[in-house]
Amino acid sequence: MRVASRSWLIAVPILFTGCANIGPPEPPSLNLPKPPTDLRASRKGSKVTLTWTIPTATTDQQRIRSLGPTDICRGLEPALTACGTPVGHAAAETVPGMPKKKAVGKKSAGPKISESYTDELPGSILSDNPNAYATYAVEVLNPENRGAGLSNQVHVLLVRTLPPPADLRAHVTAQGIVLSWTNAAPAPPPDGIRSVYRLYRRREGTAESTLVGEMPAGADHTLTFTDSTTEWQKTYDYHVDAVTVIMQEGKANVEVPGEDSPEVSVFANDIFPPAVPSDLQAVASGPGQPPFIDLIWAPDSEPDLAGYNVYRHEENGTTVKINSELVKTPAYRDTKVVPPKTYFYSVSAVDVYGNESAHSEEVSETLPRS
Repeated sequence: MRVASRSWLIAVPILFTGCANIGPPEPPSLNLPKPPTDLRASRKGSKVTLTWTIPTATTDQQRIRSLGPTDICRGLEPALTACGTPVGHAAAETVPGMPKKKAVGKKSAGPKISESYTDELPGSILSDNPNAYATYAVEVLNPENRGAGLSNQVHVLLVRTLPPPADLRAHVTAQGIVLSWTNAAPAPPPDGIRSVYRLYRRREGTAESTLVGEMPAGADHTLTFTDSTTEWQKTYDYHVDAVTVIMQEGKANVEVPGEDSPEVSVFANDIFPPAVPSDLQAVASGPGQPPFIDLIWAPDSEPDLAGYNVYRHEENGTTVKINSELVKTPAYRDTKVVPPKTYFYSVSAVDVYGNESAHSEEVSETLPRS
């Protein structure tokens, strides 16, 4: 008896595993902020204000998590090769718009936010040389106080500026507000340098100051300036700025503004009467006419003129005002007269604030008999 052989098929499961394509690991970022390339500087008096954009990326194009302080670098050489001993530090900044705990992605531009720092120039480096300058740069550090180098470099002139006037005074006159102060300019000035004073006015309740005039420093001990562009019954604040002008042959002049003087406040109170009217004439009515005396005079030209008053008296009599309301034109007809009397007249000018001038010279006229 044959026994049939049986074939057995055993299924063996085959597992297929996908292999990831893993590249070489990226080196860790040193987190060195990119040095700013837009450092700018402005000087006013002994203060230099530096402004730059806070970096948002590292030198290896990573997004910055956080920043350390920024070193402020100043030197007298034409170009700085290193910061050396900083003259100041701007405080550490959190990068605007960046996550504080985790960096996300690469090559982030982020919002552009400016930082600034004000440096005080020591008097020992200020100069009468119009060509002397200081060189500034900044170095932005990471939280471990490591940086990638200096920013772009800027130059700031070191020429001396005049101190601001400490005794600015203001008083009101009929011609305007008169400002006066003590001149601090040396006589003679250094070669290639001149000084001017610029006067600024700000109306009470406003923030912006307006340039109203300029005066060369010259050699006078006391300087005065009259601002005739004000309005009456307004309060104004004034300050003076001393500007050093460096004159360059064949080039535009360079200006270095000094510090502002303290403000002085003045109320433009109009207590000044208009000019006295002139050329007053009187003409009586003729025979057969109702009795009257016509008066005419030269008009006043003040912009705030409101009108005129007319005064009359008889021989040895009391002077009285004969108009009930201000006369708006330089003419008046007096009908309350009796022939053959003689009348004496004068007129005055009145402004919109009620200030009245002195009386004009008198004229007289006699009415003819009817």
